[in-house]
Amino acid sequence: MVYRQPPSGPLNMEFNPKERFDDNGDTINGSYDVWLKNHPSALSSFDEIKRVAREKQMVVFLDYDGTLSPIVNDPDRAFMSNAMRSAVRKVGKHFPTAIISGRSRDKVFQFVRLNNIYYAGSHGMDISTPSVSFYYGNYKHQTRTIDEKGNDMVNFCPAQEFLPRIQTIKVMLQEITRGIKGAMVEDNKFCLSVHFRCVNEDNVVVLKEKVESAMKSYKDFRISEGKEVMEIRPNINWDKGLALQYLLDTLGFENSTEVLPIYIGDDRTDEDAFKMIKNIGRGFPIVVSSTPKETEALYSLRDPIEVMSFLISIAKWKKDFGYKKTSLFGMFRRLIR
Repeated sequence: MVYRQPPSGPLNMEFNPKERFDDNGDTINGSYDVWLKNHPSALSSFDEIKRVAREKQMVVFLDYDGTLSPIVNDPDRAFMSNAMRSAVRKVGKHFPTAIISGRSRDKVFQFVRLNNIYYAGSHGMDISTPSVSFYYGNYKHQTRTIDEKGNDMVNFCPAQEFLPRIQTIKVMLQEITRGIKGAMVEDNKFCLSVHFRCVNEDNVVVLKEKVESAMKSYKDFRISEGKEVMEIRPNINWDKGLALQYLLDTLGFENSTEVLPIYIGDDRTDEDAFKMIKNIGRGFPIVVSSTPKETEALYSLRDPIEVMSFLISIAKWKKDFGYKKTSLFGMFRRLIR
């Protein structure tokens, strides 16, 4: 049994000791309304967020599946809407913005197709940034390159040496799952995803047992479970939280007390990013969920539709706030002439 601890961080919320969860993060008692008291909607709390963020530099981090796009049966068809793309584009115009996804970096870029944001794939094990980090990640894993626009970039891949074995494991997993209808093995470069959303409930246990048994020979890999998917990745000290920290550093914000990171995500792997923001001591960890669950996030949004509304809101606020500051500055100049 897991009992929630009081949330901590820059915006502490009231703790309800009666709210309990099992080890899978599922609610044992309580309701969504009760859960919302501890994880209030980022939309209904927007005035508070604006107050804290005023005169600060917000940096926006986003998950992809279940956050910018709906969860779908076919992972190859997890398309984001044009309206969502427009919202992310506007956010990227006003704030440094990055997507940190479990998908391969190339794949998530093909879904998003925006050039004014940064991308991290494979749960942060494949990052493209404008500069190297001297504080986070081994320097040997950082490679200078030039993007399609001719800009100098750095690719950071801390699991590079695992690539040959990942391909060996992929072939093995494809073979052992071949006879299970609905199972799918997705290659996300530095990690592999075994999807079972379309697998008959009776066969899910069989599938999991086969995968877990096959992976016992690979001690330096780990299995984690997401939303009807098993994630197989190298067992290295790297996750979405460390990826967030790496991106803050390479974007020039690591030592700034004025920066406020926002992370919006829906999956268990996003919890590492929520924890990192709480460790930093400032920012907004926001979970996407329409049901109560255990989370390190301080705020919530129900679904990608609410995520889009929130993104539109912060972009509009930044645009209007910038306009007001410019207008006041112009008025002041006219007065002193």
